[in-house]
Amino acid sequence: MKQVYILHHVHVFEEDNEDVKIIGIYASEALAMQAIKRTKKLEGFRDVPDGFEISKYVLDTDHWAEGYVTVS
Repeated sequence: MKQVYILHHVHVFEEDNEDVKIIGIYASEALAMQAIKRTKKLEGFRDVPDGFEISKYVLDTDHWAEGYVTVS
């Protein structure tokens, strides 16, 4: 079972207003952690150092297995 680690950064401006950026996709959690060390020094990211999140994903697997409803 192959897996990857997706590093993204979330900057919450207000309760319903956030900016999400995918930083990169890495072969190991250690590589994703190294990317956090590099990226958190950059403009914008250094203002929200707690916004980094690492998610583990298994490859060749459906991660959304149900439908969805849009509420307007």
